[in-house]
Amino acid sequence: MDNIDRMLIGQLQEDATRSYAVLGKAVGLSSGATHERVRKLRERGVIRRTTIDVDPVATGRGVLAYVLVDGSVWMGGTTEPLKAIDGVEEAHIIAGPASVLVKVRTAGTEQLQEVLREIFDIDGVTGTQTIVVLETLFDRPTQVT
Repeated sequence: MDNIDRMLIGQLQEDATRSYAVLGKAVGLSSGATHERVRKLRERGVIRRTTIDVDPVATGRGVLAYVLVDGSVWMGGTTEPLKAIDGVEEAHIIAGPASVLVKVRTAGTEQLQEVLREIFDIDGVTGTQTIVVLETLFDRPTQVT
């Protein structure tokens, strides 16, 4: 990946709806060359998907929490049960004070409590610790350097 690829990724992260002509102008390429570069970045898996950034508060999911999940067994098999829980946005096997780290967004604390109950009902889960976010200082996309 060279500097032009990095600049293209930065431009797409700012606004993925830009045309290839506009992207090309920003990085000094023709629209055809830009299209080919973006196609190759997708093909190589550098660009995994094109999406939009939604404000969770505006959609009624203003409570953000991170849940540390303890388990009595290897928790790698919890992918599907965690995916099935409304409000669970991410789940990661971790090294540290727990087995899994789960990112949850809900409308309120009542819904958060329901999510915690559902997590606790997953086979092998022995406990949870929840951290509720009061304010997000910043949230930035993956930096390409």
